[in-house]
Amino acid sequence: MTGKKIFITLAALFLSACTMAPKYTRPTAPVPQNWPTSEAYQETKMAESAPTASELPWREIFSDERLQKIIETALDNNRDLRIAALNVERARALYGIQRAELLPAVGAVGILSKTHVPADLSLTGKEATSDQYSVSLGVSSWEIDFFGRIRSLKDRALEEYLATDQARRSAQTLLVSTVAQAYLTLAADREALKLVASTFETQEATYTLIRKRYEVGSASELDLQRAQSQVFAAKGDVARYTQLTAQDENVLNLLVGSSLPRTLLPADLGSVSPPKELSPGLSSEVLLHRPDVLAAEHRLKEANANIGAARAAFFPRISLTTAIGTASADLARLFNSDQGIWSFIPQISLPIFDARTWSAYEVTKVDREIAVAQYEKAIQSAFREVSDALAVRGTVNQQIAAQQSLVEAVAKTYRLSNARYTKGIDNYLGVLDAQRSLNAAQQGLIGLQLARLVNRVTLYKVLDWEE
Repeated sequence: MTGKKIFITLAALFLSACTMAPKYTRPTAPVPQNWPTSEAYQETKMAESAPTASELPWREIFSDERLQKIIETALDNNRDLRIAALNVERARALYGIQRAELLPAVGAVGILSKTHVPADLSLTGKEATSDQYSVSLGVSSWEIDFFGRIRSLKDRALEEYLATDQARRSAQTLLVSTVAQAYLTLAADREALKLVASTFETQEATYTLIRKRYEVGSASELDLQRAQSQVFAAKGDVARYTQLTAQDENVLNLLVGSSLPRTLLPADLGSVSPPKELSPGLSSEVLLHRPDVLAAEHRLKEANANIGAARAAFFPRISLTTAIGTASADLARLFNSDQGIWSFIPQISLPIFDARTWSAYEVTKVDREIAVAQYEKAIQSAFREVSDALAVRGTVNQQIAAQQSLVEAVAKTYRLSNARYTKGIDNYLGVLDAQRSLNAAQQGLIGLQLARLVNRVTLYKVLDWEE
């Protein structure tokens, strides 16, 4: 009865034990509460009625059917995402191990002992062989967590698991956005390839015409050489964009984890359904729910729990070993009612002097300050990423409009220069300059159209959070 009372008392003390970790308080976000409102962000106000990233699944944001199939394949096959998911499983298993430390480990032991004693050592003066059989069920060195050391370690493992899970979610968001960006880049490079291929054909036709005029003496050799240099330049552009499109396909294949069928690849930007516009919301407080920021906060909570374990190391550690069973010198009598045995062995370990304990405690406090700084930096980086994306959205339409006007103006200049050269009013240098300017302006327009679509992908990536 006394043993039972002791066990009940110990259990009550164990259940009422708490950790010695400091109370967690989320640090104040070191960024403005509102998004930037300077001239670069004026157009972003027009999109405030658009849905947020948390309101739509990625399939609704990226409505292009071919892109959806590519993203789904990447989510199934991508090795980086697979590793991130396995890391989550590993962290969860480690948390289970640490949580199990709170419970006693119960085991059964069976022992057979044979002992031979020679005559000169025997109390009876005769040699003897003795047998002993025993079977017991017991707890081996169960630490009673009075001061929360094990609970703090359990909390640390939990936060590690949660941080790893947020890292997996961040990896998934990054994979979706990276696949979408690679898909759009391939579409833009294929459109540019069509442009430079058309330019190459035009340059070849122009060179053929000037060569015929040169042969009859109506064009100079200088004009012929200038026309030929444009053919070589256009041919180099074709080779360059052929290389870029091949590399873009390689990037997609790597992200997806397998070779994609040609039918899923875009022909140009015009064949792609653009991603939906997204709103950043009214307050920057939403950044606290981004997966990378949440992961940083879990790391901070992990460091906070580690302080509790370090503090508990200054206090006594109490462990309990118990066993109950039966023993006999005769196997036939092993399980008789009068052969019962039991043991109850509590142990207390009191630290008196260990300089390492103080140093370890200081390390945990410094680790927490580092985690605070990393958490604050994660918020600042997130604020900057969103602000940069909003700045692009606020100005890219103006850039496209200006570039479109430039393309139209340069195209008209090229037509006029070509007409004046054909009539013999000007030399071929004016046509050459106009051709170069038109080609550069058209490629610049494709680049800006790509930037507008990629910006929508970027907004999905930087605004992906959980409510």
